Amino acid sequence: MRWMQTSLLCAALAACASAPEPSGTLNSERAALSAAPTDLPAAYAPLRAAGGRVFALNPARSEVRIYAFRAGKAAKLGHNHVLSAPVFEGFFHLASDGTAASRFDLAFRLDQLAFDDPQHRAALGPAFASSISTEDTASTRNNMLGDNNFQAARFPWVRIHSLQISGDAPKFAARIAVELHGQTREMLVPLTVNGLPETLVVEGALVLPQSDFGVKPLSVLGGLLSVQDAVIVEFKLSGESP
Repeated sequence: MRWMQTSLLCAALAACASAPEPSGTLNSERAALSAAPTDLPAAYAPLRAAGGRVFALNPARSEVRIYAFRAGKAAKLGHNHVLSAPVFEGFFHLASDGTAASRFDLAFRLDQLAFDDPQHRAALGPAFASSISTEDTASTRNNMLGDNNFQAARFPWVRIHSLQISGDAPKFAARIAVELHGQTREMLVPLTVNGLPETLVVEGALVLPQSDFGVKPLSVLGGLLSVQDAVIVEFKLSGESP
C-alpha cells in the first residue's frame, strides 16, 4: 500500500496529463481569441503625431520574469518556477505637457512564455536551485497553460495598460489595468524610470493573485502539492524612440 501511495505521489508530482482539446464551437472561439491582435502600433501612431515622444519597447534589451511558488504539505517535493517573456510588444508615450498625460502599454502571449531557463534559475539562489528535466519542464508548461489553470489557448494575451501616472523622475506611481484570463483588474504599482527624454529604462514589479482573475491555482492530491495563489511579475524594460 505504501508503495502504491508513493507511486501515486510521484506520478502527481511529475504532473497530470493535459486535458483533451475541446471541439466544435469552443475550438472556433479559441482560434479567434488566439488570433486577436494587440493593435498597439496603431494606437500609438496618432500620439507620436500629436507631439511628445513615443518609445517602442525592445524585448532584446528587456527582461520580464514571472515567479510561481510551490505550496502544500509536500511542497519540498515540488519546484518553484521562473517564467520569462522573450517576446512582447510595448510602447510608452512621453507627453509634451507632462507625466499626467503620458501612457504606456505592454502585451505578451502566455503561449510564448519560456519556462525554467537554467540560467534564470541559477541566478535566483537556493530556492530555485533544483534541476528540472526537459520532460518536467514540458509537463509544467502543459499544466500551467492548460484547461485547468491559465487556459492559454482560450485566453492567450496578458495586457497591461496605464490609466494614470504620477510622480517625478526617476520615481513614479502608475495605476494600471491588467488583463489576464479574460478579466481585467486595476492596481497601483511603483516604477523607477531612467534615461528620459532621450532613452527609456523602466523597472518595477507587481503581484498578481491568480484567484483575482478567476484562475484556480494548480493543485494535486487534494492540495498536498499545489502552487501559491500569488504570482510575482518583475520587469526591466528598455525603449527606443525613432
